[in-house]
Amino acid sequence: MNLSRTRVALALGAAGAVLLALVIVSPMLLTSIPSFIGNGGEQPDCAGGRKAQEASDSAASDIPSEYLELYKKNGEKIGVQWTILAAVGKRETDHGRSDLPGVKSGTNYAGAAGPMQFLISTWGGKARIPMSSSVSGYASDGDGDGIADVYNPADAILGAAKMLKRNGAPENVRRALFVYNRAWWYVDQVEEIARRYAKSGDVETPPEADDSCDDPLVEAAPSEVVGEILAFALAQRGKPYLWGGTGPDAFDCSGIIYAAYQAAGLRIPRTTFQQWPFGVKVAQGDEQPGDLVFFNAGPGTSPDNPGHVGMVVSKGKMIEARCRLCGPIKVTGYEGRGNIVGFTRPLQNPDVVDQLKKLRSL
Repeated sequence: MNLSRTRVALALGAAGAVLLALVIVSPMLLTSIPSFIGNGGEQPDCAGGRKAQEASDSAASDIPSEYLELYKKNGEKIGVQWTILAAVGKRETDHGRSDLPGVKSGTNYAGAAGPMQFLISTWGGKARIPMSSSVSGYASDGDGDGIADVYNPADAILGAAKMLKRNGAPENVRRALFVYNRAWWYVDQVEEIARRYAKSGDVETPPEADDSCDDPLVEAAPSEVVGEILAFALAQRGKPYLWGGTGPDAFDCSGIIYAAYQAAGLRIPRTTFQQWPFGVKVAQGDEQPGDLVFFNAGPGTSPDNPGHVGMVVSKGKMIEARCRLCGPIKVTGYEGRGNIVGFTRPLQNPDVVDQLKKLRSL
């Protein structure tokens, strides 16, 4: 892991030399940006295609079948390890079988309730909340009955998956579990249970969280300058979201993109609202690494004024700084999101083309 980070740092440290070499050996840049962008190599499967972990014999014998189905279903839906969800359920209430106060009714001494032991305040203020009302918390309707019931396993497990996701899972499971119950001995116990529930004996993390995927993604970039942009962006993975952040310690959604292009010697607009009209529009399906994908998300946004942006790193995958409660900067999928506004290619903006020509002349 450290070796991969070192390679990225060295590549960025030599950014000027790489870019100069790029433009010297690319005479077609003068007349055709598409030839500069190129078609690239085959994209590595570092950001998807992962199947859910198989359940061990221990999991099959210990977890009630209806709970096992809910752990797997909601783990896949939200994007967290079902084994971690199941381990939390085991550690908290033995998958709802415990007769201690607060499991089936009321609360325990700490104010926790239900099979996943949510604080009522964290759930949303009440144990049972109509989903038609405004909810501030993790209250969820997992069975579609219109009520978020902290005592209903379908609702509680979905809420727990959301909480783990927002606090770092699936990449940083230990951080997410520590937020769930602030004790490192608890984190250790849950991870040990999760390992027993997995047939492989491991708590697997998604491949996009592994530094070994950085180099293949960079190497498969359609051009060297896109490789530089990707290398910088991927190196920020794991850092927190900060509204208005442009680094080096934290970023917002447009800030990481602004900084990544800047690392390659290129200037693009700073905010999402400015970045959207800046790049040349690209049809969905024709996007490639380095392009931007925009979403109708956030206050004051609309289909004509998107408020969230990510950077494509491979087909169907982007790196994004999503929100303060959404976990750290990470590689995620964009094809399953229903509020995509469109894609753009900043490298085809005439101003960026001029910047590239000037860099060549330095």
